[in-house]
Amino acid sequence: MQAWSSRPVPSLPQSPAAPPLQAFDTATQQVVPIGPNTGSARMYVCGITPYDATHIGHANTYVAFDLVHRVWRDRGLEVNYVQNVTDIDDPLLERAADLGVDWAALAEEETQLYREDMAALNVLPPQHYVGAVESMPLIVDLIEQLRQRQAVYPVDDSDFEDLYFAQASDAEFGSLSQLSEEEAVAIFAERGGDPDRAGKKAPLDCLVWRHARTGEPSWPSVLGAGRPGWHIECTAIALDRLGVGFDVQAGGSDLIFPHHEMCAAQGRVATDQPFAQAYLHSGMVGLDGEKMSKSKGNLVFVSSLRASGVDPMAIRLALLAHHYRDDWDWTDELLISGQDRLDRWREAVRLDAGLNADEVLATMRAALAHDLDAPAALAAVDAWAGASVAIDSDDAESPALVARACDALLGVAL
Repeated sequence: MQAWSSRPVPSLPQSPAAPPLQAFDTATQQVVPIGPNTGSARMYVCGITPYDATHIGHANTYVAFDLVHRVWRDRGLEVNYVQNVTDIDDPLLERAADLGVDWAALAEEETQLYREDMAALNVLPPQHYVGAVESMPLIVDLIEQLRQRQAVYPVDDSDFEDLYFAQASDAEFGSLSQLSEEEAVAIFAERGGDPDRAGKKAPLDCLVWRHARTGEPSWPSVLGAGRPGWHIECTAIALDRLGVGFDVQAGGSDLIFPHHEMCAAQGRVATDQPFAQAYLHSGMVGLDGEKMSKSKGNLVFVSSLRASGVDPMAIRLALLAHHYRDDWDWTDELLISGQDRLDRWREAVRLDAGLNADEVLATMRAALAHDLDAPAALAAVDAWAGASVAIDSDDAESPALVARACDALLGVAL
């Protein structure tokens, strides 16, 4: 599957004093070093289920972890970034049925719209953009590995019934989310799990292979005709493209449980090694005090904002005005503020003179290296822009350097 195109990332003066990236690891509940000091960094960010257009909550997540990609690159690291597309799953099939359209056509249409939104928002593309459908052999192979380790079992003792991952096979299950069993069961039921299904060994065992049903798409395999569960898809793709113990698995905080917990458990059981070194999670974006969701009908779509003439860089600035781990509400005022900030920055950059930009660059790097503190990085540019329009300076190179820094580090093209 093809990703999207991106603008070239401007080069910046290198500094041996630039701090390495640190961020909050959900598993340890601490700010920890993220990625190596040299060589190649590896990151997996869970992608969309393409049954609807990209909303602001999606954009918030992908812009947040685009900062990881950019900070690593600024540090001179090679970045192996993988993102999946869940292009076969129940929500997609249900949406296609509601619309009376082919599920595969809907998936491709919405995936293409997502690509366009990401390109407009200046999100760097992954090196590997991988769909579930194209990954069936990988997924089946991983389920077979888990089955050989007695970690996968069929309901009703039949190899051709639905197959489940036994969470009891992982001694560290629960170490990421740190939920009580009662809390975990409630969230599992809320987020697509089936804790009460008869024939399961334990409520938190998750589906890895769904036996073919009449009228549903399925794929032939040694497991019997069927299709994968959600969690096993990401586990298989990440292990194939990144290997064991990769640096970061990331996504929205609603993926901590069950999705990332299940991926981590399956990866550990399959390889006897840690799945990822750290788990990063962005906050939830709401509207009028509620999380944005299709069921609530309160989605703000990136494509709709773009179609109405909103500058994508203003959208990006509205997102970056919040710390990535915070929960917050989208408002029209935030977008107006983003556009105002963009206008001020562009005015300062157009000037023939400005204050020295070296300190601005150093402050931006330090802010982003400390748990991706984008608001602090934005404040540094605000201060530079305000001072630059107020005074004269002989440093004609300063505006160009600040513009390159905004583009390279924040993804904001001026």
